[in-house]
Amino acid sequence: MEKEVINIVEIVKNFKVGSVIVEALRSVSLVIQKNEFVAIMGPSGSGKSTLMNILGCLDSPTSGQYFLNGQDVSKLDDNNLAEIRNKEIGFVFQTFNLLPRSTALENVMLPLIYSGVTKVKRVERAMQVLEEVKLSDRVAHRPNELSGGQRQRVSMARAMVNNPSIILADEPTGNLDSKTSIEILGLLEEIHRVGNTVIVVTHEEDIALHAHRIIRLMDGKISSDDVNHNIKTIADYHLYDQQQN
Repeated sequence: MEKEVINIVEIVKNFKVGSVIVEALRSVSLVIQKNEFVAIMGPSGSGKSTLMNILGCLDSPTSGQYFLNGQDVSKLDDNNLAEIRNKEIGFVFQTFNLLPRSTALENVMLPLIYSGVTKVKRVERAMQVLEEVKLSDRVAHRPNELSGGQRQRVSMARAMVNNPSIILADEPTGNLDSKTSIEILGLLEEIHRVGNTVIVVTHEEDIALHAHRIIRLMDGKISSDDVNHNIKTIADYHLYDQQQN
């Protein structure tokens, strides 16, 4: 039997803008199983960023419940949310969010420091994930000494270092050229293949087609939630290149 990683029930999120209440999410319910590869799509203002912030425990709902691995996290305070975030969720951001003065190795080790892992184990685990993202020759480089694609790989290694329940990628290819985007999508495919739950938030149809399930939001509600029968993989790009040459 598949294990539920995420179960959100009737989630509402309201924001106050001046004297006006804006309903960003309106009674959204959703279940995501372990090892699913899901894309969340929607135009600007659809609520997808708000939903991502709630799924990532960066924000709490106005009402409704959020069960992460069976634990109701919707009512937790900021400190407990931070703890859950560090342990259960690996983030990949469009802007990388790396510490500029720290090396690739130090950036990747950061979540392990918060988890209280010993220095020897931190270095060992960080080196392991940097190797998995093919950056073992760049461990001593700082972000400004890395290309955009390499920085995103560091970001992905940092997301994976704590063995989280979910990898949550927010527009992960937004700042990258097409060749590097394909490499990053290949890494997300690999992360999913080895058993991780991957959620990609994107406005790009091409990126969403790599997911096995596509959830679309409109005006704060889920407008569709479908299995993707035309899954695109990086192998398709290589095939296209071969046909062109």
